[in-house]
Amino acid sequence: MWKFLTAEWRDLIIANYEVDPSVLANRIPHGTELDLHDGRCFVSLVGFMFLNTRVLGVPIPGHVNFEEVNLRFYIRRELPNEIRRGVCFIKETVPKPAIAFVARTLFGEPYETARMSNSIDSEKVSYRWINSDDVNSIEVTRGEALGIPQASSHEEFIVEHYWGYTKRGTDRTDEYKVDHPKWELHAAVDPELKVNFGRYGEQFAFLKDRPPYSVVLAKGSDVAVYFGQKIL
Repeated sequence: MWKFLTAEWRDLIIANYEVDPSVLANRIPHGTELDLHDGRCFVSLVGFMFLNTRVLGVPIPGHVNFEEVNLRFYIRRELPNEIRRGVCFIKETVPKPAIAFVARTLFGEPYETARMSNSIDSEKVSYRWINSDDVNSIEVTRGEALGIPQASSHEEFIVEHYWGYTKRGTDRTDEYKVDHPKWELHAAVDPELKVNFGRYGEQFAFLKDRPPYSVVLAKGSDVAVYFGQKIL
């Protein structure tokens, strides 16, 4: 496999919401199934920094460091000798129109653009994005260092998925690999979320008034995203 993109993903706030699996039924890529943890189905709102971004090894001026916020859910693909655990995106938001255009056109990923900003220091991590008149934000206070999550824990389930799947039409599914070391966590203290989840689809609007099941703050790392391929 060939690397398409390398970068650092840093200071990831991951707010996790339990939903009924029926909410995602028509979004599951062909050839995959929902990945549950202890029988629970989750969607996650993720805000993080893209840093030192390179496409095919080349930094693109003006597109090296930027924010991303996405809403994703968890799926798995069973092979004869392997279970590949991955994510599928409902919507990905970035501040750079060129990134969104390439991702939508070449890879079928559900990208959009918005005005975005961040505030990150040793105490707090926050992301803000504006869609039309909707002002959205997520913020946590950085608590104690927790290290790498324990095996089979809820936190490990949330951060340890190394495949991405894209639904491209009724019967086509693309698969790509994401490579990174295990992420260290910090306690996510006093999370504050102001998000219009209805923009992700009417079936998600109820999340606006529901507290998250959990909020995870991951240190992040260098990552590599490989070229995808059609599997079905």
